[in-house]
Amino acid sequence: MTIHEFGKENDKIMVLLHPAVVMWDFFEYVIPALEKKYHLIIPAIPGYDPDVKSDFTSVEDIAEELEIWLTAKGITQVDCIYGCSMGGAFITKLLSNGVINFNRAVIDGGITPYQLPWIVTRFILLRDFLMISIGKIGGVKLLEKAFATDNLSEEDIQYEAKVLEMISYKTIWRTFDSTDNYSMPKIVTTDCPKIEYWYGDGEEKQRKWDIDYIKKVFPNTVFKKFDNAGHASLAPFQPERFVESII
Repeated sequence: MTIHEFGKENDKIMVLLHPAVVMWDFFEYVIPALEKKYHLIIPAIPGYDPDVKSDFTSVEDIAEELEIWLTAKGITQVDCIYGCSMGGAFITKLLSNGVINFNRAVIDGGITPYQLPWIVTRFILLRDFLMISIGKIGGVKLLEKAFATDNLSEEDIQYEAKVLEMISYKTIWRTFDSTDNYSMPKIVTTDCPKIEYWYGDGEEKQRKWDIDYIKKVFPNTVFKKFDNAGHASLAPFQPERFVESII
């Protein structure tokens, strides 16, 4: 797993974990402000790394790989960890593992394990896999039609087409299978004193199950709703708002 670091001269450490179907440069608009205050650690998640040909493995394996990397660097205490969507799933797993101590964890629209019968999860997985795979096959023209009603620029659509062309079908399948169904202990404990769950008003209905799950496993979580925001929209589309909120 490639790890990108910025602001290494700073004492405070912040880990940023990107969503699925984007690359680590999801954070490119917030790095310049944050690296002035924090030592930023931004992993390129396997399967989504433009510099290394690889496939996504699982939420469990990638969380463990990050723990091994941090421990090897002598980092056992992290001031803040932020993860969006798939990145939020990594945080949920990392908090339950308890290997690294986090002073603050921000789960932004984080995906939690489905509390559904196994056969139902298979139908959901197949639906999600086909949806992304069709976008991969269809290229830019199909994406332009799919995002016609969204506030995405031509540059945004070209970026998404580039990511879909790069990632493998194995990565697509494993991403949705693992992110929706990763393992969690029956009893979850964590030493993290400050856990926040962020979500946009445009995704409130879609995040209901995730919010209910977080309330159950991390009852001290503070929930923050952002007006005029959708899923995974803060860092790339409202960077100043993101920086203000994360600091």
